[in-house]
Amino acid sequence: MADASASQPSHPALPAGALDGLRVLDIATFIAAPFCGTILGDLGAEVIKVEMPGAGDSLRKYGTQTECGDSLVWMSESRNKQTITLDFRKPEGAALFKKLVAECDIVLENFRPGTLEKWGIGYEALKAVNPKLIMLRISAYGQTGPKRHDPGFARIAHAFGGLSYLSGEADGPPVVPGSTSVADYASGMWGAIGVLAAVRARDNQGIGQFIDLGLYESVFRLLDEIVPAYAKFGYVRERMGADTHAVVPHSHYQTGSGEWVALACTSDKMFERLANVMGKPELAQTYPTSAIRVEHRHTVNGLVADWVGSRSLTDVLKETGTGEVPCAQIYSIKDIFSDPQYAARGNMMTVQDERIGELVLPSPVLKMSETPTVFKHAGRALGADNERVYGELLGLSADQVRQYIDAGVL
Repeated sequence: MADASASQPSHPALPAGALDGLRVLDIATFIAAPFCGTILGDLGAEVIKVEMPGAGDSLRKYGTQTECGDSLVWMSESRNKQTITLDFRKPEGAALFKKLVAECDIVLENFRPGTLEKWGIGYEALKAVNPKLIMLRISAYGQTGPKRHDPGFARIAHAFGGLSYLSGEADGPPVVPGSTSVADYASGMWGAIGVLAAVRARDNQGIGQFIDLGLYESVFRLLDEIVPAYAKFGYVRERMGADTHAVVPHSHYQTGSGEWVALACTSDKMFERLANVMGKPELAQTYPTSAIRVEHRHTVNGLVADWVGSRSLTDVLKETGTGEVPCAQIYSIKDIFSDPQYAARGNMMTVQDERIGELVLPSPVLKMSETPTVFKHAGRALGADNERVYGELLGLSADQVRQYIDAGVL
């Protein structure tokens, strides 16, 4: 496990990340748009998290709680973000917010369409104070269309976007597709792509713009060929459990020692390799193409299940590895913590937090050869950076900050 203790706030010389010099205002809640900010922060952008005074972002109370009063998901996904409070529903707060926007490159928001406009801080109002502003707007259904004002969370996006319909066994109900937050995290990633594309356009053309993304769109776009297949043939894909509609064998199988493995044969050549590993090379002649194997799905899956079930996990992994057939144990988080590949790649980092001590967090995914990702700190306390941010960016004194706090603006 990678040790990030050298990257704590006290470290005098953090490397400049790829996005060093970009300043982001994250006024969103929960995960989707904020996760975009997490990605940008990992890559070196300065991210300022803006929360309502008092309660703050509901993500602080979502999931497993810690002794500091904030959840583990907050500690992880709000890392590297400075935290300030601001009630931009109040006229004084909206005025301060516009001053902050004038000093920033990017704003991330996920309010229902029309909400920011109601408070006088919609995109057009902010563009007037910062013409080069880039604004990411994530909402349940996007800024347009008949459902634009409807509420929604990731679970609703999975349902409306077609993902839940495909999740589960063929004879069972639709189930959660692995995590209730898939659409949130996917939207954050799509949002980061959009923001970086907009930064490129701004650098080339000198223009700002807003990015409009619906939560459901982030998962709908990931569903491979279901759109052209339905449009051309009227084909409605149904739930298939662990199987894949286009290729066989490509599923989950239980070993003789009780563990489960995922095995993938996406081509005729791969199936030929598997047939040889199974000691039945004739299967490659009996079922030579994907189409034939799909037609005989039950039989082919049964043959593979019998072979995997007759061997221990160790033997299955050894034999498929020798035969160059893609196969992996289906891991729990406990398995992940003990796997040497995760350790070698530094996929988890051990950090020290000033409020709760040692934390293990997922590391940034991208590994940049010249501009490495950075870790400054885990999620901060509510309003922890009020004096510093308002002092440095807007020139407010500590007394002025206190006056705003007393007035309920901060």
